[in-house]
Amino acid sequence: MSIEWQVLGRAGADNALHVVVDSGQSRESLLFDCGERCLDGLRASEIQAVAHLCFSHFHMDHVAGFDGFFRLNYNRPDFPVGVWGPPGTVKVMEHRFQGFVWNLHTGQPGEWVVREIGRETIGTARFYVDEAFAAQGQPGRPWHPPVVHRTEGWRLEARLLPHGSIASVAWRVVEAPKRNIDPNALRKLGHLPGPWLKDVADGDKADGEPVEVGGRKVPVGELRRELLVTTPGESITWLTDFRVEPGTAEWDGLISWLAGTTTLVCECQYRAADKALAEKNAHMTTDLVGRLAAEAGVGRLVLQHLSRRYSVAEWLAMRDEAKAVFPRTELPWELREDR
Repeated sequence: MSIEWQVLGRAGADNALHVVVDSGQSRESLLFDCGERCLDGLRASEIQAVAHLCFSHFHMDHVAGFDGFFRLNYNRPDFPVGVWGPPGTVKVMEHRFQGFVWNLHTGQPGEWVVREIGRETIGTARFYVDEAFAAQGQPGRPWHPPVVHRTEGWRLEARLLPHGSIASVAWRVVEAPKRNIDPNALRKLGHLPGPWLKDVADGDKADGEPVEVGGRKVPVGELRRELLVTTPGESITWLTDFRVEPGTAEWDGLISWLAGTTTLVCECQYRAADKALAEKNAHMTTDLVGRLAAEAGVGRLVLQHLSRRYSVAEWLAMRDEAKAVFPRTELPWELREDR
């Protein structure tokens, strides 16, 4: 399996994150936020393949591109559109759907499943094109953070972070652990490779079932204990529009949740020198973002959501400020002075 990703939008403009989890047999697509012109970086077929649209919050720079997404997907026939977001998401999406006139909808396909994440529950409503997007509320279900959705190959996690007086959802996609045959162990045991290795690695057989190896039958569980090496899958996290302070329970909890993340895509709205502005507007600064990545031990840090108040040279300086704290810091764009 692998995780493919792309930061959408430009520096100083609205940003979003497109993620595709590729299992080798199927590809599942997620979109995190949907700001103005962010979809310009995707083909129509890629937009129509998005199974989960995950909002951090509903400030307009994170939702202004939704109408374009909706137009391409509103009556998608093959699978529902899943929408996730913070408390209040169901009502917000209902208003978005009802912002259009529906008089040609009868008999059309299309289902939207909208979920809002609270501290302890997840609320759900379904909307159908054939019913002119009338909300069908469902009882909320208990939620034990952080997992909100799970498939055989990956899971979607969420964490509510403070953005001033509202909550902003942090999102993480995590692949299932990978189980691989240890070639050194295979050589040590003197077994020849063969079709039986698939039974060992795939997990379809119960541990007590036998497989034939070198002319004798061996319980597959025994072979798994001797030959399999389990490693964590890849992971990617989307953090945007939040502020947490070092030394607080919120900071420590976030560090614990992020620990070992392969790729952290994080807002970096302000330079370290503009700490007062960052505090006023509930955003992070370069030094704090670098420190967050360093303490969590992530694989790499990708900066996004850079303020348009700065020049290209200052954006590059912001990268370097974060890099001084966490060396594996990068920007997702090639920035030039002649932008």
